Amino acid sequence: MKEKLQAIREKAIASIGEAKDLNTLNEVRQELLGKKGELTAVLKGMKDVAPEDRPTVGQWVNEAREFIEGHLAEANKKLQSKALEIRYEAEKIDVTMPADEVKRGNLHPVSLVRNELSDIFTSMGFEVFEGNEIETDYYNFTALNTPDDHPARDMQDTFYLSPEFLLRTQTSSGQIHVMEAKKPPIKIISPGKVFRSDDDATHSPMFSQMEGLVVDKGINLCDLKGILETFLKKLFGDGSKTRLRPSYFPFTEPSVEVDVSCFQCQGKGCKLCKGTGWIEVLGAGVVNKKVLEGCGIDTDEYSGYAFGIGLERIAMLKYGINNIKLLFESDLRVLSQLDD
Repeated sequence: MKEKLQAIREKAIASIGEAKDLNTLNEVRQELLGKKGELTAVLKGMKDVAPEDRPTVGQWVNEAREFIEGHLAEANKKLQSKALEIRYEAEKIDVTMPADEVKRGNLHPVSLVRNELSDIFTSMGFEVFEGNEIETDYYNFTALNTPDDHPARDMQDTFYLSPEFLLRTQTSSGQIHVMEAKKPPIKIISPGKVFRSDDDATHSPMFSQMEGLVVDKGINLCDLKGILETFLKKLFGDGSKTRLRPSYFPFTEPSVEVDVSCFQCQGKGCKLCKGTGWIEVLGAGVVNKKVLEGCGIDTDEYSGYAFGIGLERIAMLKYGINNIKLLFESDLRVLSQLDD
């Protein structure tokens, strides 16, 4: 028995000395002192030792356990110190090294344009109205002087959800809600998403507009031209000039397309303006009397103007983007270059 315990001691010294980390040392502890360990097996065999020899053998076993536990404790202390040194080395920070670059995000170009336009118009006294993306046929078409058989409906490919409900094709529907709920004077902008079944390099099935509406006494086309000139100068620079061309929208009469002098060539003619010196930026007009009367507004006392701006178009012009799909693909190579 004494020789067996001595062999266990020698094995313990060798195994403890070979342990390179705390996990290995714990495995050695279990192998020697665990429930199925070698020294534990000796204790379980004490029942086979003669009664008169048990005190002596028991003392040998206890001495062996104390010997092994002492070596284990010493090795554990050394390995803990070593592990701490390795951890400190791994977590060491050189404060003289340059910091890692943290990439900073920025707003989407359409959001940048929306915020800029909102700031411009609110500085001129406009309030912001958020309309509904799901509209009724009445608010999207009929109330805007577009009856069922009107050819203007063919100008817009509409996503119908039911015979009555649809995804709005224009933010102009918001002006009806405002005029029904509020008496003049009215001065609002209504930004938001609109939807049309249209898809090419300059059109998307979903895009953003900003509707503007002013209703008050004595409003005419000159007031519209003045507000748009001020807006476009703030957006494209003080040297910008504005031009109105006759157009047609069922909810305005007269209706105009609004051009701004090319900010890239200063009106001399270039690729951006297709050699004309002008860039089309929005549609506008004097609110049709039928629209005002349908909202209960006395057209003998009040008149108004409205305009609609495509935010993606402004973003494409401002940031030199030639394909509207780049605004929806979340390509960081594109978005990282756009930050105001």
